[in-house]
Amino acid sequence: MRKFDYNTVEEAAKQVYIKALTDLPPDVRGALKRAYERESQPPAREIFKAMFKAIEIADRKKTLVCQDTGLPIYMVKIGSDFPWNGAEIKKRLSKGASRATLEFPFRGSSTHILTRINPQDSVGRGLPVIYWDFVEGSDSLEMLMVPKGSGSENMSTMKMFIPADGKAALKKFVLDAFVASGSNPCPPGIIGVGIGGTADLVMRLAKEAIARPVGERSQQPLIAQMEQELEDAINATGIGPMGLGGDISTLAVHIEWAYTHITQNPVAVNTQCWPARRARAIIHPSGDIEYGF
Repeated sequence: MRKFDYNTVEEAAKQVYIKALTDLPPDVRGALKRAYERESQPPAREIFKAMFKAIEIADRKKTLVCQDTGLPIYMVKIGSDFPWNGAEIKKRLSKGASRATLEFPFRGSSTHILTRINPQDSVGRGLPVIYWDFVEGSDSLEMLMVPKGSGSENMSTMKMFIPADGKAALKKFVLDAFVASGSNPCPPGIIGVGIGGTADLVMRLAKEAIARPVGERSQQPLIAQMEQELEDAINATGIGPMGLGGDISTLAVHIEWAYTHITQNPVAVNTQCWPARRARAIIHPSGDIEYGF
């Protein structure tokens, strides 16, 4: 087998960042149309029309759906049979994110935490965020790019519960977090919920939840039931599109979960704004790249 060319990883990292910002996934487009059809309040229906106009302009001009280009998050799955060098892949993901920002071009949102100096290339210490996972029997590398804007990310929250608190307390926490966020995360988007694991893992679970196709239910029946219950409760709040009132306050609630300690039950909420942006690339050992969502 010829030596793998890591330029393909860099190019894919660049292209999925651009694609995520300029081309909404079909499931998101469909969910927004269904939400519009279900919406009965005239002002809320006008907001949906403005969203559709933004999508139409982005499609026609090949430009951004939203000006907040977010922080770059790459969810990477490496096949057990894929020829790879982890350090090189990490370096190329960073270069790809930087190139996307500089070459498209679009606004870089990364900044130093104290000086607030912005290098204008979307990367820096700790960025891009990379989630690693490994797939038995696969010979490909898959990256899912999820740009995360601050309007939704600033509403992130988590809490450590104990088992005695019960399911009702978990649901109340999620609902309270949504109500407190108001218009900030640009609803109606996806409400990602993480349950279980540890304090750090549970927030990652919530972040992974927003990356699922809109409305794709958990394969665990009890979790799927909880997703539906939360979705119904959130839509019953009347917060509506952009927080200005209406029937539809979320497109979906997704829950990812993990086993946890016998004396704890962490819960985290991470909201995605209405465009629910994401893009995917699958890289084969040959260097061929498949793009999608």
